[in-house]
Amino acid sequence: MHAYRGTRTRALLLLVAAAALSIAASAHAQKSARAERMPPVDTAGPPHASLDDTAQLGAFLDGAFAQFIDQLHVPSAVVVVIKDGRVLYTHGYGFADVDKKTPINPATSLFRIGSTSKLFTWTAVMQLVQQGKLDLDADVNTYLTDFKIPATYAKPVTLRSLMTHSPGFEDGALGYLISNDSASVKSIDETLKEHMPARVRPPLVLSSYSNYGAALAGLIVQNVSGMPFNDYIQKNILDPLDMHHTTFQEPLPANLKPDAVTGYVYANGVYEPKPFEFVGGFRPAGSVSASALDMTHFMIAHLQDGRYGDTRILDSATAERMHTRTFANDPRLPAMALGFYEQKMAGVRVIGHEGDTQYFHTAMFIVPTAQVGIFMSYVGTGAEPLREGILQAFFNRYFPPPPVVAMTAPDSFAASAVKYTGTYRFARHSSTKIDKALLVAGASIDVSVLPKERRLLITGLGEHPAQFAPVGDGLFRQVGGGYTIGFTQDSSGAVTRLSVDALPFMGTERVPFRDAPGLWHFLLGLSTLIFVCALTTLFYRRKQIKTMTPEQKRIVRLSLAAAIWYFLTVIVIVAVVVSDMAELGGSIPGALKVALVMPIVFVLFTLALLAASVRVWGRAHWRLWQRIEFTAFVLASVAVTLFFANWNLLGWRFG
Repeated sequence: MHAYRGTRTRALLLLVAAAALSIAASAHAQKSARAERMPPVDTAGPPHASLDDTAQLGAFLDGAFAQFIDQLHVPSAVVVVIKDGRVLYTHGYGFADVDKKTPINPATSLFRIGSTSKLFTWTAVMQLVQQGKLDLDADVNTYLTDFKIPATYAKPVTLRSLMTHSPGFEDGALGYLISNDSASVKSIDETLKEHMPARVRPPLVLSSYSNYGAALAGLIVQNVSGMPFNDYIQKNILDPLDMHHTTFQEPLPANLKPDAVTGYVYANGVYEPKPFEFVGGFRPAGSVSASALDMTHFMIAHLQDGRYGDTRILDSATAERMHTRTFANDPRLPAMALGFYEQKMAGVRVIGHEGDTQYFHTAMFIVPTAQVGIFMSYVGTGAEPLREGILQAFFNRYFPPPPVVAMTAPDSFAASAVKYTGTYRFARHSSTKIDKALLVAGASIDVSVLPKERRLLITGLGEHPAQFAPVGDGLFRQVGGGYTIGFTQDSSGAVTRLSVDALPFMGTERVPFRDAPGLWHFLLGLSTLIFVCALTTLFYRRKQIKTMTPEQKRIVRLSLAAAIWYFLTVIVIVAVVVSDMAELGGSIPGALKVALVMPIVFVLFTLALLAASVRVWGRAHWRLWQRIEFTAFVLASVAVTLFFANWNLLGWRFG
């Protein structure tokens, strides 16, 4: 499963609460922009390095991993490279069990591969397409029995849209995606019926990564084949490929449990073991446990257009169809194939998939034109640089990129580039559930113009701002980095989205004014200041309050109660989220449900304040400065109420 990364430090406590919610959800949810393209690993070696020199390949990979493992506190890792149907090099690093010092065995050690699991689900779909039992362009409701996808738009959701992450679903994760409790695991159909996302755009308009879509495809495989999903995969993919150390099953079968690699978090100088992660009813999207050498069988089958040894899991035409570009957010950039996604690694086109759980990180990519594949998986938190660094170094060394031809921007660049400026966000987010609070932390992409340099300045794609130079009409390449981005315009010439070459499964959209994080940061900051001033003023005017009329006293007490309730709401929500953060991915704690009563009570305070404002302005005994002060307080309360409403914090809007 992929996860969003990167938020900024926020000053306001309420914003911290929303950010905490988003961090907890993101640990289980979805992938956004990679943290940043890493400086390349040392790839020094002979020119035109050859993969056939396996001794050199092994030394290179061992050295590359060594650069990261100690620095990032990675307790367990594995890598394997194949070419022309044979294993060139494989090696395990660290321990499957740190306490027992159990070494990693590439043949048997089981890593959780997260969203790389989806490739098995997509392969199963294509098997049934090949047999004529599924139609990529039919309404998925044709294959669903226990529930139906609503007809929100004229065009139905299809398997083609699911396989290209373009069904138009909103996203979500909080409370149900990954759990540490086996008792919370439900069937695929029950899970998908209970957690159906809203359709927020027509299908085949924009790729926006969807775990729900992949799980839905798995349910369709189950329904149409008449076999439980796990059994179908075992019989039609794993057994034919001799993948005896791979399973979708949760918990692991008894015969495989001894081979499980333990997930760890490095804290206070020690590796803390973590429990097995259950993907449950979303298992077609990410529950596989697999050994590295087993994954070579799967890669070989796809490199050989569906053939592994004397066995076929797909015919050549179907495999080729599955690997072909199918849908792109920007046709000039890498696209989604059918389940696989393209990447431009150094000088070659690759297809594959990455995957993440809370504790495991995986990548599997194949180069069809060179019959090469690489698989890697490792344990770690915050260890994203390892995957990106190894992949970048490997492909730079063995598939060196052609020289980049620079483009000189015209003198009019600054004026013409204004249309690209603004704030964008990834379209993968919730619109109707509490998960929308992810967005208030401000994880957006900001584009501005550097007139003197004739470049764009972009923040939000990495940890640091980066400059992008034009290389075509609406196409820009990162200066000193690896990203290429493209802007899409509508029929009127207005720029509607930004696409990133490394993220063909993750389109963006312009941030609407009502969701602009900066707007809410300002309103909340101002409201908090007004509440603090009100409390301070009331404290210093205690004697003056005693001389007020009974009506004035009631309104002052109402204001005092509302301000205190505001701060209590912030404190309670923050405390609940922080104390239960580790559990938020799998269940909604009862304490959070109780805490969410507090915003509703604050709304009631706001309504009472609005009613009181009529009296304040309608009674002569209120002085003008008192009316102005009270009105500012009421407006601050309204702003906070609108914040709760806009970010789905009113009520219990769980997925």
